[in-house]
Amino acid sequence: MLSARLSAVAVAAASLAGCSLAPPYSIPPSPAAAAYKELGPQGQGPWQPAATDTSLPAAWWTAFDDPTLTALEARIEAGNPDLAAAVARYDQARGLLGESRAALLPSISVGADGGRSRVSAGRPLSPGNAATYNNLSVGASLAYEIDLFGRVRNSVRADAASAQASAQDVVAVRLGLQASLADSYFQMRGLDARTVLLRQTVAAFQRAYDLTDTRHTGGIASGIDVSRSAALLSSARAELSAVAGARAAFEHAIAALVGETPSTFAIPVADTLQRPPAIPVGVPSTLLQRRPDIVAAERRIAAANAQIGVARAAQYPSLTLGGSGGFEAGNGNILRASNSFWALGPLSAALAIFDGGARRARVRISRAQYDEAASSYRSTVLTAFREVEDDLARSRALVAQERDQLAATRAAERTRDLALIRYRDGASDYLDVVTAQTAALDAQRLLLEVQSTRLQIAVDTVRAIGGGIAT
Repeated sequence: MLSARLSAVAVAAASLAGCSLAPPYSIPPSPAAAAYKELGPQGQGPWQPAATDTSLPAAWWTAFDDPTLTALEARIEAGNPDLAAAVARYDQARGLLGESRAALLPSISVGADGGRSRVSAGRPLSPGNAATYNNLSVGASLAYEIDLFGRVRNSVRADAASAQASAQDVVAVRLGLQASLADSYFQMRGLDARTVLLRQTVAAFQRAYDLTDTRHTGGIASGIDVSRSAALLSSARAELSAVAGARAAFEHAIAALVGETPSTFAIPVADTLQRPPAIPVGVPSTLLQRRPDIVAAERRIAAANAQIGVARAAQYPSLTLGGSGGFEAGNGNILRASNSFWALGPLSAALAIFDGGARRARVRISRAQYDEAASSYRSTVLTAFREVEDDLARSRALVAQERDQLAATRAAERTRDLALIRYRDGASDYLDVVTAQTAALDAQRLLLEVQSTRLQIAVDTVRAIGGGIAT
């Protein structure tokens, strides 16, 4: 009954708390165009035209149709320590929110005391007979801050917004790790394609060297031709070794991303390099809701706005309601109604009269933190738009570059084949063959580099638009 009475008083006091000193919150305006410039007037390019709804799934890497990549991406969730650390930070933020929410309710404690005392017959003020007695008590006490000026509620709002921002940080870390894995994977696959090319090149250069050496033995070719052929063959072999080392580094990076030691991790070399898929980028306004770093930055503005209310509330009195009750007796049945006691109060108010301007300084600090958060939000938005436009521009340029490079590669291969035929027929010097073989290898190498870069840009575009959408 006593606890119910005290709770009713606390609820009645809480009903008075309707004031909040935090400024009205609104998301700061940010620039957003109607469509991405780099898509062109009709959305030309390798990307799908802008649309409000996008079809990229949450497991966006499946759009690349690579089973090995899909299996690797599935391992990030359980194996990556950076993601685990981000989740732990989110759990901390949720804990802080639970702690601040606890202040919205009264704190109630219970206790029991027991003692035996003897008073002196010659005690001051009220002398009398000496006596020995017991003192037993069982009771509960209540304390509750009446949140008249919104300090507690704004603290809860700030911690709730911070927890939401931390949740988006987890999403951002997860997306960044997924994109980093896919980027490393496609760079490794680009080196795989280059490895296949170099193996074929080494075999072709070996045949050319054997032909030149035979001609030299027969007195048809000079020693210079043999030396040139040998140099070209050795250079190709050296490049093959260098590519193997670079590929190993990417394989090790992938191992670390999935939480495995490089010594126990291996990915077989693939002999093909797939084409990048079409990525639906959506309209620019959807970026504000899809990018986790943008959402996190906005939530931090909300937290900073609520902290202004907390700082302002410190300039007003704090009101605390107390109460206690229980049973007290020297002996016998302590829980009898006649042995009960209760006290309502004290209702205390405290206000610092002079603090040297510390509270005003805290308000200024909180306002400056809000301005900082708002500026960081605008910077994050602008960076996001820039990254998408950069990727669209680079992809459009790479499409044209791949087309031209493919034509250049085919021409260089024809030149190489003709030069070798002319050399066999004795119609040209071996220097023409060396020049043509070098040009063909350079053209083939650059074509593979462009194709690999297109896959990397597709991955970065997914990251730039905020990943896929759960369906």
